[in-house]
Amino acid sequence: MKMMLRLHLDYGNPPLVIAHGGFSGIFPDSSSYAYNLALYVSVPNVVLWCDVQLTKDGVGICAADVKLDNATDIGSIFKNGSKTYLLNGVPTKGWFSVDFTSKELATVSLIQGVFSRSNKFDGNGVPKFSLFKMWLQRSSHQHDQFFTQHNLSMRSFVLSVSRSVIVNYISSPEVGFLKSITARFNPKTTKLVFRFLGPTEIEPSTNQTYGSLLKNLTFIKTFASGILIPKAYIWPVDATDYLLPHTSVVVDAHKVGLEVFASDFANDVPFSISYSYDPITEFLNYIDNGNFSVDGVLADFPITPSEAIGCFAHLGKNAKAQAKPLVISKNGASGDYPGCTDLSYAKAIDDLVDVLDCPVQLAKDGTPFCMSSINLIDSTTVAQSSFSNLTRSIPAIKSGSGIFTFSLTWNQIQSLQPSIANPYAGFRLFRNPKFKNAGKYLTLSEFLALSKNASSLTGVLISIENAAYLAEELGLSVTQAVKDALSKANYDNKRVYMVEENIRDALNSTVEDIKQFADSVTVSKTSVFPENMAFVTGVTDIVSKLQSFKLPVYVETFSNEFVSQAWDFFSDATVEINSYVTGVNVDGVITDFPKTAARYKRNSCLGFGNSTPAYMTAVQPGSLIPFITSEYLPLAEAPYRDLNNSDVVEPPLPPVTRAPTPRPAGSNSTAYRYSIIEHPTSKAASRN
Repeated sequence: MKMMLRLHLDYGNPPLVIAHGGFSGIFPDSSSYAYNLALYVSVPNVVLWCDVQLTKDGVGICAADVKLDNATDIGSIFKNGSKTYLLNGVPTKGWFSVDFTSKELATVSLIQGVFSRSNKFDGNGVPKFSLFKMWLQRSSHQHDQFFTQHNLSMRSFVLSVSRSVIVNYISSPEVGFLKSITARFNPKTTKLVFRFLGPTEIEPSTNQTYGSLLKNLTFIKTFASGILIPKAYIWPVDATDYLLPHTSVVVDAHKVGLEVFASDFANDVPFSISYSYDPITEFLNYIDNGNFSVDGVLADFPITPSEAIGCFAHLGKNAKAQAKPLVISKNGASGDYPGCTDLSYAKAIDDLVDVLDCPVQLAKDGTPFCMSSINLIDSTTVAQSSFSNLTRSIPAIKSGSGIFTFSLTWNQIQSLQPSIANPYAGFRLFRNPKFKNAGKYLTLSEFLALSKNASSLTGVLISIENAAYLAEELGLSVTQAVKDALSKANYDNKRVYMVEENIRDALNSTVEDIKQFADSVTVSKTSVFPENMAFVTGVTDIVSKLQSFKLPVYVETFSNEFVSQAWDFFSDATVEINSYVTGVNVDGVITDFPKTAARYKRNSCLGFGNSTPAYMTAVQPGSLIPFITSEYLPLAEAPYRDLNNSDVVEPPLPPVTRAPTPRPAGSNSTAYRYSIIEHPTSKAASRN
């Protein structure tokens, strides 16, 4: 199989990107918008997939299924058009293409058939097959026997179309159909591909299961030049969605001369937890795993395999960084392990994070340690422990109740189990459940010792919150604790000001004020790319404004889960990061999945200027809004406000005393929240 990989590289035949119904992850499957977007953002030789259905008058259309009601509004147009037919031996009720003429279907609109995707683009007409000859590079034909029962011949239709259009690939899950057309096509021009359905489903021509047919690839080779198989045939998962060892199906198929195409790729459908919600990691596992490569992938979001194949394949971990932004961890690699534990920090270092972070909290005995929140309920199992009776309400810290770090000694805190953050549990997206309570927390001194031994780091980030409350109410000085822990190390301190609300700009005088006490600024993602109903509406000037005053700008928080990203970023964390880096030139990204951002910096498609491939160019802010159906257009929202001088008033920290100290009304307590401490052995690197 190494020879096969070498052939791909030497002869310019990387795996094919096949756009399933066009870019069906955004626009309705098989719509003109979907096909056009796929052509625009994918590799130049992208193959467009059309699921061909036949109408009552024998016209071929591209539609996701012979049953039209899931992906069209046909039910509201032909209210009495539902029928029940045997489909592969199963009684199936719905609106079928065979019951309507092409003229009737011209009144029907396509809608998004996957309910987790936006319905804002619904309303495109069903494209007639004849109108999409320019798209047809790969056609899929299913249910040939069903069409035959309705006096329609898919075979005759395919042969007729092939006289005027070159179709590169024809796939079908029916052995009989492919056998019937094998002699009529030149395999050098049109390749026939046998499509495998679920392993227990019955293939109608042979009455065998697809799992059984997979064991007889030599037979498949007699009428097909390739196979299309669900990705789980190659990399199966266990009952908890973790990857199992790969099968031998790709190697076995290649041995008998069959190409292998993998299907079922979608960025917004939960895939194996082993991929940390990163779709590029998944694609690389099929095309760059050191053992085999598939010959093509069928994807709803074709931009992602285009990136994987064109920019990330065969990079290697030692690839040189091509982009400047610092990759700053958010509680370590907290997308993979409980935040601020030894495991999350070790993972972040292994993932080549640039700056490792530690949000400092104080225990009752004054021990400084790293934890994402002062409220132990947020990141431990304390609520299920014997300390649950320590729950209290402190409005000065947070609304609601909590069990706070300063209520327990460090030894008591060490007895608690960490708990992984699941910010998108409401969407049933859970992070690494096998290790949801793994790892141990570190004192600040242990964290600094760990970071000093990691030569790949350019610095660490220390964050301090609630310092005033701890000093005034409890007599605890978190700032002094941090200074004491740092005193034995040769660190340079760079202060980072965090803007906690969404803004669009800042007054010049305000920026001058910030420069008096900070060396850089952190803003939210939506302060850069404002959103409305999860669509990017434009881009602000905040990054360029701050940078014009020599203040580097860091943006947070970047996550891999697709629900954390605007629709414009195509449910792809790499597309989002690239748009902030190449689109607005941010200086750093703060992320709970540092592997994704660190790998982005090393991809081979950066630095090409106007020659940058389309799939690695920044998204154009607001580019999807013009395609929204008029009745779904979002209402206009007031723009974010400018940051002004009163927002950055920062009173000095009070002396350590239990007596409350008055603070100016409306004062902000975030100016000294972050300090980037340069790694003693990497100062030069961090300044470049």
